[in-house]
Amino acid sequence: MAGQVDELDRPADTSTGDEYVDLTPEYAREIFDALGEEDSNTASELLGELHFADIADLLGWASSNQRAQLVELIRPDFDPEFLTELDDDLREEVINLLGTDVVAEAITELDSDDVVEVIEDFDADEQRELLGALSDIERARVEEALSYPEYTAGRIMQRELVAIPDYWSVGQTIDFLRSAKNLPDDFYDIIVVDPRYSPVGIVPLSRVIRTNRPVLVRDVMGSDEMRTVLVTEEQENVAHLFRQRDLISAPVVDDSGRLVGVITVDDVVDVIDEEYEEDMMRLAGVGEEDDLSSAILDTTRSRFTWLLVNLGTAIMASVVIGLFEGTIEKLVALAILMPIVASMGGNAGTQTLTVAVRAIATRELTSTNAWRVIRKEVAVCGLNGLAFAILSGAVTWLWFDDLLLGGVIGAAMIINLLFAGLFGALIPLGLERAGIDPAVSSSVFLTTITDVVGFFAFLGLAAIFLL
Repeated sequence: MAGQVDELDRPADTSTGDEYVDLTPEYAREIFDALGEEDSNTASELLGELHFADIADLLGWASSNQRAQLVELIRPDFDPEFLTELDDDLREEVINLLGTDVVAEAITELDSDDVVEVIEDFDADEQRELLGALSDIERARVEEALSYPEYTAGRIMQRELVAIPDYWSVGQTIDFLRSAKNLPDDFYDIIVVDPRYSPVGIVPLSRVIRTNRPVLVRDVMGSDEMRTVLVTEEQENVAHLFRQRDLISAPVVDDSGRLVGVITVDDVVDVIDEEYEEDMMRLAGVGEEDDLSSAILDTTRSRFTWLLVNLGTAIMASVVIGLFEGTIEKLVALAILMPIVASMGGNAGTQTLTVAVRAIATRELTSTNAWRVIRKEVAVCGLNGLAFAILSGAVTWLWFDDLLLGGVIGAAMIINLLFAGLFGALIPLGLERAGIDPAVSSSVFLTTITDVVGFFAFLGLAAIFLL
């Protein structure tokens, strides 16, 4: 019967609990087939077995028409946390489909940092409409977060936290945790504060549970374990701190040192993922807004700028080739072989560039060890250049029966790979020192250098030794 689902064909529930099933392409296809057959009951049943994060993924896989159908099915009873799992453009589309009144009511169940994530990309009027459903205290917290610069600790921190005075005992702390009504749903550490409400230490919940009631928290707190974060600190630096110190949470303070929030590891995982995605997209000359759910014209505009820059650099390489037009006319083999030199240099340089950009992002590459890294990359590219010079020279010799031509391409290979290693490390370092994100334009400069050096070395050596 159309619309019925054979239980034996369902994917097995491999999740840690019994409540949800995993979203697989086969499972998604069942849902989409049910939508196509207008069997909303089956589609709703299947949706009801998914975790909210999987529902967010499913919306990303769906076409625009399927997405509208799915939103209508989840509208009566959805977990508002799925909004935080959506990409920015997709989130805006889903919120428009749900309606701001529905979303405004839903975000009252979210923590303040999640509310900020959901509404921060909307204009002021839409933000006011969404914030209108929040209590005065919650609205004030969110508005304060929105006042901080984007990509800072103030934007990602959570205002809901557990803070206790340093003169309390462990017993008082446990009683407070049991009786307080406005504690966060999930927390890992208890922040200990002084009378000025400045953090002086941190106590993991596990330590509280294992300690006798009469003991003062100041005697079991770890001041050396705590790392505070300034509210205006860049989120990339916060992620580095968590990764370096293996933190679960960190108090956030204002300029006066007063506690204003807390950042937890789940927030930092999102930051790390966001920073990685941003660097990867920029290395390819693709904008942050360019994703699978973006409109065709928006994606076209996003990619056009860097393609235009690439056209300019390609013309520069062509000018170099034009300088040796007479040489190429006399020896046609040069036209066949010269792309090999340029492409090998470009690939070797990209390897170095990728390693360097990642190392800068993770602070493994700084001015302290820059020259050591540059020397290493030049040496690696030089050795690879020597190896491929022998290989390419031998192949050229056998192909064209010209030993001298093989020697020319081998020498050009070594020269270009040495330059590729050198500038693959120097370019991102130079851009970073100039205050420019090295992930944005490094690849364009590197491609220009390897093309120009590759063509110039190969054709120049050919002009000298073959003609």
